[in-house]
Amino acid sequence: MEIPQELVVGLLGTVDVNLRTLESQLPAQVHVRGNRLSLTGTPPEVASAERVIAELVKLVRTGTPLTPDLIRESMTILQDEAVADSPAQVLSLDIISRRGKSIRPKTLNQKRYVDAIDANTIVFGLGPAGTGKTYLAMAKAVQALQHKDVSRIILTRPAVEAGERLGFLPGSLSEKIDPYLRPLYDALHDMMEPETIPKLMEAGVIEVAPLAYMRGRTLSDAFIILDEAQNTTGEQMKMFLTRLGFDSKMVVTGDATQVDLPGGAQSGLRTATRILEGIDDIHFSHLTSADVVRHRLVADIVDAYGRDEESGGGNRAQRRAGGERRLGHGGHRR
Repeated sequence: MEIPQELVVGLLGTVDVNLRTLESQLPAQVHVRGNRLSLTGTPPEVASAERVIAELVKLVRTGTPLTPDLIRESMTILQDEAVADSPAQVLSLDIISRRGKSIRPKTLNQKRYVDAIDANTIVFGLGPAGTGKTYLAMAKAVQALQHKDVSRIILTRPAVEAGERLGFLPGSLSEKIDPYLRPLYDALHDMMEPETIPKLMEAGVIEVAPLAYMRGRTLSDAFIILDEAQNTTGEQMKMFLTRLGFDSKMVVTGDATQVDLPGGAQSGLRTATRILEGIDDIHFSHLTSADVVRHRLVADIVDAYGRDEESGGGNRAQRRAGGERRLGHGGHRR
């Protein structure tokens, strides 16, 4: 295969990092000399490898920075016969761009999630940490504002997490709330010019507030995101969803395995998933450890914890801890 000279570096990667991935992942042997790439193997192996490389060349031609993870995801897409789109169609979709940096889906499930946001009024983005469920929702919100599809963005989170109570934290109410909302501010700064954000917030075009501030309101002509929704109660989730006004869109994100509600309270996210399934114009997007776009170890950590929970390890540890608390000195129960 002859690769266009201007695409060689993008395809092979800095210090050939992508080439090493191709050598380890493709069924055929890969040899490169200049801009000529040779494949050695059985006819099916060579045909499969040629198809992968042709798709990667298309990706590089679109300006998509090729990485080892993107190569692996491209191969996964090509192996899935149920997927009609090519890797180039899936992985080169720009949502927004700022200062030469584009935010785009990096996995097939992320692309489906983004498409679902376009197609539905309410979307639930469900999955573990690092799958991009909140970040991509934020990007779609900024895109909608830039395209004047909505007149404002409303970002909210439950303000109690990880077993803490706001009343025990130092400072004013604003100072207590800010740490819980900081991830939303950080994402905004990635997507917009930092100097414009305070002006838009002062004008009410962007609002970042705890979930309790949504009570009693009707949110029209807005893109509304509820983050960390696993830490809502059933009543809070119902309250939030019924704030929906005309010409608005809602995205609810959360990880049902990371509930921090006290006293074993039922998560509103889990309840909503059960109650609302099957309602038209409400979509549930499920992301998995395969969609994690942080350090590769994050996916392994997510899977390891999932296996432990499935085996009942967490319950056994809780029972042991409970037994230890009930026993006093000499083994007598308190």
